Amino acid sequence: MKTVNTPRPARRRSRAGTALAACATAAALALAGCSAGGDDHVAATAPTHLSGTVQLWHHYSGREAEVIQSVVDDFEKKYPDVHVDVHSGQQDTKITQVVSSGGDVDAMITNVNSTLGTACKTMADLAPYMRRDGVRTTDFQGIFAEATAFGGRRCSLPTTSDVYGLYYNTDLLRKAGYTEPPRTLSQLEDMALRLTTYNKDGSLRTLGFDPLVGFQQNTSATLGGTADVTWMKHGDSAVASSRQWHRLIAWQRAFVQKIGYDRLKTFTAGLGDEWSAENPFQTGRIAMALDGEWRVAFIEDQAPHLHYGTAPFPVLDGSGQRYGGGFVSAADIGIDNRSEHKEAAWALVKYLATDTGAAVKLANGVKNIPALKSAAASPGLQAPAPYQTFIDASRSPASATSPVTEIGATLTATMDDFWTGYQEGSGPGLTSGLKKVDTDIDNALGLRRAK
Repeated sequence: MKTVNTPRPARRRSRAGTALAACATAAALALAGCSAGGDDHVAATAPTHLSGTVQLWHHYSGREAEVIQSVVDDFEKKYPDVHVDVHSGQQDTKITQVVSSGGDVDAMITNVNSTLGTACKTMADLAPYMRRDGVRTTDFQGIFAEATAFGGRRCSLPTTSDVYGLYYNTDLLRKAGYTEPPRTLSQLEDMALRLTTYNKDGSLRTLGFDPLVGFQQNTSATLGGTADVTWMKHGDSAVASSRQWHRLIAWQRAFVQKIGYDRLKTFTAGLGDEWSAENPFQTGRIAMALDGEWRVAFIEDQAPHLHYGTAPFPVLDGSGQRYGGGFVSAADIGIDNRSEHKEAAWALVKYLATDTGAAVKLANGVKNIPALKSAAASPGLQAPAPYQTFIDASRSPASATSPVTEIGATLTATMDDFWTGYQEGSGPGLTSGLKKVDTDIDNALGLRRAK
C-alpha cells in the first residue's frame, strides 16, 4: 500500500457531530438490503481477478491512520494485484469537495451525519453489489445499516461506530453514599449537586456533572438522545413542536442555574484538555461525565489507577425514551460514483465493512465499536468490562441518533448555537428560540435542495 503524503488536520474528535439516522425508506432497505435502482450495470458475478489502483480517502490521522493502513495492508495481501493509495487525515468537507470537483477518489471513509446527506448523490449505489455478493443489512448491528442509506440510495456501509454513555467515579459516588449510577436525568442532577463541592470564596472545587452545552461531548445531538426528541417531520425541522425538546432544555437550564452559569463557565475554563491526561474526569475534578467508548482506552493509558464505571446515559423522566441505549454515530465507507475502478473499490469497501477479522482489527485499533455483528461478538474483540457497556448499548433498540439531512452537521450546529445562548440567559425565550431554529434549518435545507 502506498500512503499519499497529505496534510493532517488536528486530531479528529468532535464526535457528536457525526450522527446517524434512518432514511425515509429505511424499513424497506433493512429488509431487502438494497435501494431503488443502481447507477451502473453490475456484472452478474464478481470478477475472479482484480487489479489496478484504488484511491482511498479518509479522515483519520495519527495513530488511527496507522490502524487504517494496517488493515488496508491486509487487504492488499488478499488481493496482491490491487494497490491502494491512501489519503489520510482529510476533513470530510475536503473529501466531498474533491469528489464533487471530479478529483481522483474511488473509496471514502467519512462521518455519517456531517457528510452522507450532502454526498450521497455523488456516491455509487451499493445495492446491486450487495445483492450479488450476499451482503445483507442484517449483518450489521442496530440502526447502523439503515442509517448509512439516504434518500432511497444505499450510499455506504458502516465501519466502526461511536456510542455515548455515562462515566462515573466509583470512589466519589461511594463516598457520597451512592452504589449505583443514575438512570434518569433527575437522579443525575440530584447526585451531581450532592457531589459538587465549593471553595471558601464560593467558587467550584469539584463538580458532580457539568451540564453546560458545549462542554466536551455535551451537544444537542448527544443530549437529545436522552429524551426521544423530534428533529424532523415530513422533511422539515420540527424542534419547536417537540414537547421533549422543551422539557429537556428547560431541565438543563434550570440545572445550570442551580449551580450558576458564571460559576460553571469559570470552572470549565480552568479544566484540563479533554484529550490529555488532565481530562477532568480522569483527574477526579468531575465525578460523572457524558463521553464515548474511546474514553476507556484513554483511561487505560492516562489514568490506569482511576476507579470508575460505565453505564447507559440517564434518560429524561417521563419522556418515553427507554433506558439502556445511547446516542450513536458512525464512520461509513462508500464509492465515488465516477470511479473507474468500482469493482476493486467495492472489494475494498466490502473487506473493511464486512470481513470479521478486518472489523475487529479496526475496532481494536481505533477503539471504537464495530458495527458488524460478527465482529461485536468475536472473542478477538478487546472488550474490558467498561467497554462492554457500549457494545451492549450499540445493540439496544433504545439507542438513538440525530437525522442525516442534506445540510449535514448544520442541523445540530443550529440547535447548539441557540442552546448555548439560551443556557446563558441571553437571547429569545425557549418557544420563540426553537421556532427560529426551525426557520434557520428549513432555510438551509431549502437552499441546499434548490441546488
